[in-house]
Amino acid sequence: MRRAVCPGSFDPVTNGHLDIIGRTAPLFDEVVVAVLVNKSKKGMFTLEERIEMLTEQAQQWPNVRVDSFHGLLVDYCLAQDIRAIVKGIRAVSDFDYELQMAQMNHRLSGVDTLFMPTSPEFSFIASSLVKEVATFGGDVAHLLPGAVHQRLLERIAERA
Repeated sequence: MRRAVCPGSFDPVTNGHLDIIGRTAPLFDEVVVAVLVNKSKKGMFTLEERIEMLTEQAQQWPNVRVDSFHGLLVDYCLAQDIRAIVKGIRAVSDFDYELQMAQMNHRLSGVDTLFMPTSPEFSFIASSLVKEVATFGGDVAHLLPGAVHQRLLERIAERA
């Protein structure tokens, strides 16, 4: 079985994330969207909320499942018998960082990384930027799935 992982923090999941997941799904028998657990980082959404939002959005692809991991991604890949990591690349600056990570991951485990350029209409989207713009009242509805946008607005209102 050909399996791949699309890792990230997904705080929150954006249309850019879904672009990469949706384009990866037909290439593999199974795609695992793996949410990083980073206890030192306080996200806007809890791990459980991020998994819930991703699970809801991933229903459109029957071979995609959502999971979480902590520690090294390659350890997760080896434990799950996943041989490929798929990373979305928005710009050359992403590539510089991701190439080093891919080479380290391959050296540690033999797991390969595949780079997928984002579709041009999503190349500027980053969860952190979306949260910042929304916090200051900017309209980010077109950058997120509808249900995720609603949850983001509710979370911002709770924190205000």
